[in-house]
Parts: sequence; C-alpha cells; structure tokens
Amino acid sequence: MKITDPPKFIASILSKLVSEGHDSYIVGGSVRDAFMNRPIHDWDIATAATPVDIARLFPKTVMTGERFGTVTVVTQEGSVEVTTFRMEGEYLDGRHPEEVEFVSNLNEDLSRRDFTINAMAESIDGALVDPFGGIDDINNGIIRCVGGPNTRFSEDALRMFRALRFSAELGFVIEKETMQAILANASSANRISAERIRIELEKTLMSQRPELAGEMIKIGLLDKYISISGKSPDGLERLSNLPTEPMLRWCAFCALLIEKQYIKSATNFLHAMHLDGKTIKTCLRALAITDFPDDKIAIKKLLSKNDTAVVRCAAAVSDTKLTEAVKSSGGVGPIGGTLDKCSLLERLDAILKSSECATLSELAVSGRDLLEMGHQTGSELGETLNKLLDHVIYNPEDNTRERLLEVSKKL
Repeated sequence: MKITDPPKFIASILSKLVSEGHDSYIVGGSVRDAFMNRPIHDWDIATAATPVDIARLFPKTVMTGERFGTVTVVTQEGSVEVTTFRMEGEYLDGRHPEEVEFVSNLNEDLSRRDFTINAMAESIDGALVDPFGGIDDINNGIIRCVGGPNTRFSEDALRMFRALRFSAELGFVIEKETMQAILANASSANRISAERIRIELEKTLMSQRPELAGEMIKIGLLDKYISISGKSPDGLERLSNLPTEPMLRWCAFCALLIEKQYIKSATNFLHAMHLDGKTIKTCLRALAITDFPDDKIAIKKLLSKNDTAVVRCAAAVSDTKLTEAVKSSGGVGPIGGTLDKCSLLERLDAILKSSECATLSELAVSGRDLLEMGHQTGSELGETLNKLLDHVIYNPEDNTRERLLEVSKKL
C-alpha cells in the first residue's frame, strides 16, 4: 500500500528522475508523517542523480548546497530540495561534515540519518524502504538512533535537541541507549549556534509536551544559557494550555524561568537565543506587567496604554501562574470559579473580538474632528482624546462620531 500522496509537482520531479534512469525516492520526515497521518510541510527527494544531472534535467534549479549534493528544483507549483545519495566524512565542528561522498545506494544514504523514523524512503510506485525498523519504532512510539547513538551525536550535536523535540511533538519515548548517549554527549551542545538551538527549543515549546524543554535544561543541553541544570523547572507543562503562538509561549517560558531562578535576566536570555527584536521587545514589556486585572474595564484600560501583543503576552504569563494557583487550591481560582473559567487570555480575546473601543485608533472621532469644532491643538487636544477614550471604555455604546462630538463639547 502506498504511504505518501505527494503533490503533483513532487510526483512529476520524481517521475522525471526515474524516467532518466536515476533511482529516486521520497525520504525522511515526509514518509514518517504520511504513515502517521500527520500534516506534511516539507517534501524531500533523494536520488542517485548527481547535482549536475539534476541541474541538466530541470529548467530552473538553484544550487542550494552543491557541495553536499543538494539542488533546489523550482517549479510554478512549488520548490523541493533534491539531494544526491551520499555518505559523510568526519564532523570536526560537531555540526557539518568536512566532506561528502556521493554514492549510488539508497541504504548507504539512509544509514547516515539521525533516527530510524527519519531513515525511511518510498519509491514512485509505493515501495517502502525501511532498513532500520522505522515503522516498528513508530508503531511502538520510540525515538531511536540509526546505528550507534554516540556516533550520531558526535557527528551532529543538534541531534540531541531533535530527539527531545520529536519526543515532545510525537509523544514518543527516547530509547534507553539513545538517552544514555544524550546524557554522555550533552556538553558538546555548547558548540551549536544559538539560532539552531532556538529553532528546536521553539518547536518543543510549541508542542503539546513543552515540559520536554525542561528535560533539555535538566540534561545540561542549555547550560550555555541557563544557570541551573540537573533538574527541570516545575510548571512547564502549563504552557500547553496556551495557544500555539511562539510569542506567547516564549514569554510564559521566560516568566517561569525567572520565577524559578533559572535565569537572572529575560533580556539577556532572549538576546542570547537570538530571538527577533519584536518578540524580545514585546516579551520584556509584557513581563513588566506584574498584576494583570481580571475585570473588563481594567483590561480595556490596559489595552489603551499598551500594544495588543504586549497585553496578550501578559495575560498568557498570568494564566500560567493562575493555573498553578488554581491547582494548589483544589481547582478554585482566586477570582472564583473553576480552572476552565479563569483564562485571562480568553477574556482578553473576547474583548478584542467584541469590537469595543479600547485604543485611540478605535475612537469614532479623530484629532482633526476636534480641531474643526474649535478645540485647541497640542497637549490639550491629546488630553481631550484620552478623556473621550476613557468615556467609551466605560460606555462602549457611545463610540459614534455624533455622540463623541457631543461629549467633547462638555469637556
């Protein structure tokens, strides 16, 4: 039975390669995800064709990594990386092979891959190639290295993070020998770039088991960025209650690390992880909001003074702390009601969806409207607009041009 059902442009590229006499297969994560009925975001093709052959066969290609045998084939429907079967030389930097050797045998290519569940391939006619028992490991819910795990992790230390990330995303357990090798090689994680670590850490935080980020800390994979190792911070599982939005989860993650004293500075941590400027700025402003209100008027006033993203992050942080308070109090929240009625972020999002005015930009009148009525320019104009905003926060039905101009006369 055929496992994958690739898009037409993928099937067309594969068919072209095979018709020209080059053994070619869909490989890696796309085969894994297809077997597990998970969404497939990336398709990869491995082939016996050399990069020169690939470039000759297709009208538009980009030599993405010619040295490592990877060519991107570009079509109107999409692009895909096509990589020549290869074996890899010594990894002197713990991340990239010093050289690669192109081979004609698929099994040799699969033998260099990280985990059995990623070392599978499928031909154009649906023949599955699974030399290392990837299907069995999927069925048994196991993350296992291809070959010796110490070898795999000494080649590429990022694979240790990927093992934990896959465990978080798929709900699989890490096989004993593979986990022992992670523990033994954890110190080599210091050689990995922050950008690579951030990607794996973020995917872990965005999963349904974000507490696996705590295992990364416990094992010592994040010693370069975290001041405590040997134990996992409590409460990381609460991040799974938040929407799967990176900014929300990074902010709540930072809040928990600060609260448990795993980091001293959110600023330093977020910069060290090379997060983008917008995320850093938003998270830091949100963390400065230490007492999130629980009533509608106060939440709207908070929105009137801060960006929406900042307030949503602050609500997410408060919800993670509130979840802990509810849990320790037997299920009753500090504002009354049970845990599922205590989401501040849900309350906030309901206000945002209600279209009730909470910011100057949402006011039905502008500064120009007030100037035309004879109001003074400068600080007095701004003061009047803020008073009108305060008025509609309490009286949302008054946010019409006619009504606000009437109110402004009294001001």
